[in-house]
Amino acid sequence: MSDIRRIRKVLIANRGEIAIRIMRSCQEMGIATVAVFSDADRTALHVRMADESVHIGGSPSSESYLVTERILATAKETGADAIHPGYGFLSENYRFAAACEDAGIIFIGPTPEAIEAMGDKTAARALMEEAGVPMAPGTIDAISDPDEAETTAAGIGYPVLIKAAAGGGGKGMRIVRKAENFQSALETASREATSAFGDGRVFIEKYIEQPRHIEFQILADTHGTILHLFERECSIQRRHQKVVEEAPSSVLTPALRAAMGEAAIRAARSCGYVGAGTVEFLLDKDMNFYFMEMNTRLQVEHPVTEGITGIDLVEQQLLVAEGHPLAFSQDDLAISGHSIECRIYAEDPANGFLPGPGRLLAHDPPSGFGVRVDSGVEEGSDISLFYDPMISKLTTWGPNREAAIARMIRALDEYEVAGVPTTIPFCRFVMEHEAFTSGHFSTHFVDDHFRPEEMNALTAEDEETLAIAAALFVDGHRHEQGHGPASSAGGASSIPTGSSAPARFSSWRRNRGGLTD
Repeated sequence: MSDIRRIRKVLIANRGEIAIRIMRSCQEMGIATVAVFSDADRTALHVRMADESVHIGGSPSSESYLVTERILATAKETGADAIHPGYGFLSENYRFAAACEDAGIIFIGPTPEAIEAMGDKTAARALMEEAGVPMAPGTIDAISDPDEAETTAAGIGYPVLIKAAAGGGGKGMRIVRKAENFQSALETASREATSAFGDGRVFIEKYIEQPRHIEFQILADTHGTILHLFERECSIQRRHQKVVEEAPSSVLTPALRAAMGEAAIRAARSCGYVGAGTVEFLLDKDMNFYFMEMNTRLQVEHPVTEGITGIDLVEQQLLVAEGHPLAFSQDDLAISGHSIECRIYAEDPANGFLPGPGRLLAHDPPSGFGVRVDSGVEEGSDISLFYDPMISKLTTWGPNREAAIARMIRALDEYEVAGVPTTIPFCRFVMEHEAFTSGHFSTHFVDDHFRPEEMNALTAEDEETLAIAAALFVDGHRHEQGHGPASSAGGASSIPTGSSAPARFSSWRRNRGGLTD
């Protein structure tokens, strides 16, 4: 086909598990890869896995992964003919996509125009209204007059949601339940939006009580074909950010799935979408759905879609970017089984999910049939305070939802991590909670059901054993550096006496897989 442009080398403008995920598909397709890295990532796994690796700056992302000029210069220097942005960082920056085009480099993603249109939520709402995609009652344009906005809110009916026009992730968002709180919430949301996105514009929409977060995976080629690869349920969240996802949703009927899928395709078509993207909806208790936003990139939770469809989404991104038409139709697609993903973060669920950066003294992921682990770290790696504290994504597949849950519980119990707090205990809590197993939950699951004290707690012996692990790690590290055995201030070994200490740690790691310090 004359319009096919073969990609021979891809620069991955990202880090960690998503960089490695992209590399694997590239390797299978015979495409060379270039990794970029910051000071903090000099010894990172993605740096060692790539065919080439180039240092691009300091540890803060503003000095490395967000510097367009350095990434483009590196692509030119290494002869990369395409850039994959992954997710986060520059993935939804339309100026970066345009800069790639201007430099003659393929941007593996949608057009700059589509990214810009869907990145501005008020512009996206205008497109959705024109495309006939259901939306919650609210303002189409950003608020310009606070008094008029308050009148509008009263007309919609409280509670209402004030949302940033230019961002997401819960920033610049406020729920207002009473009219007397509207003006202060408006000011706070706008100020937060300005701080987070450099854009203080906000809009109003009706707040949906006890909603479910349902998103549809979209694939579109350059020949006009747009398909959906069914839905993902993403309602288990903390701080408006997802922790557990599954596909398919436990509540969608075939008719509702078809209606939402068609709406998602209309949404994608309204902006001339190309590549992989996600249209996100809120589903209310009466099974009415409303457009929320479109993410113009690959999603963190894409493995669950791959699990139920058998389609490699990164491979499809690469093929679309080369100009190939999609090799399957909507009728070819079917849901096979059930898939669940748990995001394993270095966070403390018992303390408000606060990040807990540090060194992984142990990292031994689970395995076995139906278990997938996407990770960018290994034992001895540092979870840096400069970036998202994700350790891995743990995904299971089963012939039905019950089997996928049972497999996830087994995998969580096998997962061995020490050195940092993790969300493993929380994820296990979710898997066994009646609200989740019954399918009767919403985005308020954490507020409604999560009680930290109900998670498995470490015993005193567990804590002592982890102290032994830490001491063994330090001792081994000092020995490698030629400093001799680790010692305390008094000169004695910091490892507890007795030949059983290392054996105790090994035994603990085998039998306490789901627990972390």
